[in-house]
Amino acid sequence: CAPEEENLRSAMEIDLNDYTVVKEGEAEILMHKKNKVFFNKAQVNNRDMSIAVMRAYISKRKQEHEAMLSKRARSSGKAPEKDVSSEVSKEETLTENGEDNGKTNGETSQDGPKEAAKTTYEPARRELKPPRVLEALSASGLRALRYAREVEGIGQVVALDNDPASVEACQRNLKFNGLMSTSKVESHLTDARVHMLTNPKEFDVVDLDPYGAPSIFLDSAVQSVADGGLLMCTATDMAVLCGANGEVCYSKYGSYPLKGKYCHEMALRILLASIESHANRYKRYIVPVLSVQMDFYVRVFVRVYTSASAMKNTPLKLSYFYQCIGCDSFHLQSVGRSLPKNNSVRYQSGVGPVVPQDCTHCGKKYNMGGPIWSAPMHDQEWVASILNGVKSMKDRYPAYDKICSVLTTISEAKQKTSKSQFFLFGLCQFLSKSLFVCLCLQELLDVPLFLSLHSLSGTLKCTSPSVAMFRSAVMNAKYRVSGSHVTPLGIKTDAPMEVIWDIMRCWVKNHPVKAQSPEHPGSVILSKEPSLQVDFSRHVGSLSKAQVKKEARFLPNPEKHWGPKIRAGRQITSKHVSLIGHEAVNDHLNGHKEAGAQEEAEGGKEEKQEDVSEDDEPELKRQKTEEDIASTS
Repeated sequence: CAPEEENLRSAMEIDLNDYTVVKEGEAEILMHKKNKVFFNKAQVNNRDMSIAVMRAYISKRKQEHEAMLSKRARSSGKAPEKDVSSEVSKEETLTENGEDNGKTNGETSQDGPKEAAKTTYEPARRELKPPRVLEALSASGLRALRYAREVEGIGQVVALDNDPASVEACQRNLKFNGLMSTSKVESHLTDARVHMLTNPKEFDVVDLDPYGAPSIFLDSAVQSVADGGLLMCTATDMAVLCGANGEVCYSKYGSYPLKGKYCHEMALRILLASIESHANRYKRYIVPVLSVQMDFYVRVFVRVYTSASAMKNTPLKLSYFYQCIGCDSFHLQSVGRSLPKNNSVRYQSGVGPVVPQDCTHCGKKYNMGGPIWSAPMHDQEWVASILNGVKSMKDRYPAYDKICSVLTTISEAKQKTSKSQFFLFGLCQFLSKSLFVCLCLQELLDVPLFLSLHSLSGTLKCTSPSVAMFRSAVMNAKYRVSGSHVTPLGIKTDAPMEVIWDIMRCWVKNHPVKAQSPEHPGSVILSKEPSLQVDFSRHVGSLSKAQVKKEARFLPNPEKHWGPKIRAGRQITSKHVSLIGHEAVNDHLNGHKEAGAQEEAEGGKEEKQEDVSEDDEPELKRQKTEEDIASTS
């Protein structure tokens, strides 16, 4: 393919002086120096994570298909006369847990034509087609190119954009990357929402990575994903999702945010709740496999299924939350609940309120926000598979260190612990503490949001205990505790707020603070005596596996101004210093001045030439008239 690619590149009539060649992974793109098409180098983390998840999805999809075939083979051995139409309808409505949506008649048939149809149908159904991918907002096409060139087993990649300059750039980059890219990726100038609405359940993977909020694309996106397909969605409007403009967040996502140290995880849960809400309108629901907050955005990876019965569980996955305005206490209230009724389940609204009007700890009022997604945000099996895949292909990820550190923190996630596991933990702590280190301090999947140790100390105006010491106190009190992938200071725990404040009261007794006003929330909290005897002795499980192995979990930015960039087409001014830096702004402004001076110089030359030509015209006329006179004479 190398000679063909060279011929293609040489045949393209492109002035490379106007472009910068950007290489990322196995793809190369041409970026215009005048910021005509959006590109952000910092999104390499996003693209690498998406490629890692897509590779895991293709592998998982193949395993599920093989399991379905083996299941059908076993069932066909018991009932070979089963009607083909019922098999087709059951497979098409298959959900994640094996349930089906519709009922089949189950009638048997001995007709010859139906048997012939079955024999011709089986080979076609056994073949698993490569997954089709839709990139709804392609811009330069770099993401689509990397999918096509780096993800094994991928099918057609459809790249859409409603900006003519972006589509032109995408097609130019496709040709620049050679024949393989042009055969696998197709670029179209169209509105992504219209394309997704007119192609329901056509794509196995849909990628949404807009500039800002993805809310206007969610309704059409959940309809275009095939059953069991993967929806990948990015939101960069973090100020809105984190509570700076609550009314705007409610209008876009249907949830009201509150300001708190957990705001970035809250942003993830608001986005998940919004996607679930859009999916429910079409008898669909989502299953998150990975949800991450990186750099300046949140990114979720969810699978979409169709099931009217499973959709009824949605209220059980959503919760409102109450945040005290005086201290860090927060409480969650489920939107719905389920009650067993004979052999079925009855769904009812949640019981509330879960808190009194005034905070029991500091006496201040509560703010209420939500609803947010309160079910697990990750699938532990998926995360482990993704992490193993990333480590096995280290050289193929430009942002390996970053995504590996995020996945390492999340991979220690664990579901709710049973009583038998608590007994096992205690036995391990008594006999051999090494296993307890491996099982403890994992990001608790069943605990939404988290506390900030510095914020707790700030409320009491005291020095902060070390993270290991605070975690040890919680574990010694027989509660679970873990960190968070969002921040190194985040503490997830199933301990009630009464226990948390008792731990802090005992800490303050050993580390006295200055007296505050009686109305101060910290003073109200410290005025109560602790009801718990806190043990601050170092617990063997106070460090995570990554900390024990001294693996990097939270990495600094690789360079300055590693964040959001200017929207494509906008003129760069001195106001954009915080985004791209002084040097980049000055270079652009100086280049703009030089280009303007060059244009003025060229314009002056043209004017002089025009003046000269106008002065020469009368002389030519005079010469012609003299020649005419001489010829006539």
